[in-house]
Amino acid sequence: MAAARSKVAEHTLTLERVFDAPIDLVWRCWTEKEHLEKWSRPRGFTIPTSQGDLSVGGKWHVTMRTPDGHDLGLGGEYREIVPMQRLVMTHAWDDERGRPGPQTVVTVTFEALGARTKVTLVQTGLETDESRKGHAGGWSECFDILAEHLAALRA
Repeated sequence: MAAARSKVAEHTLTLERVFDAPIDLVWRCWTEKEHLEKWSRPRGFTIPTSQGDLSVGGKWHVTMRTPDGHDLGLGGEYREIVPMQRLVMTHAWDDERGRPGPQTVVTVTFEALGARTKVTLVQTGLETDESRKGHAGGWSECFDILAEHLAALRA
């Protein structure tokens, strides 16, 4: 049984970041289309289409375009929404036919630290260590871009 637990923990991603922005602004950047499209993709990528229903059971879907013009789809469903505290959503990349692939669960918590906000992201259900490392790099880059976006909004 211990081996099964360690395997799950091994493929769970946890990231924390403190952003120089108040919680209401950070929350809006996670929940409003015009902000999400600016930071929730790697550098050089664009988001030509995105849609979402920010409600429990609501679906979301994004198309990311790579710098060389290749489209990548991903989406999921919102499972829990506690304004300015917690977002829980499923996350699945589309396969080559546009169907959702293996699903993970992303839980994002928000903690007000005065004029700053601590964000903790936990992604569970990653199938391999390679997938965990890839998502860690992707989310870390997105967090860097989010920090820049927040700084621009506050300037």
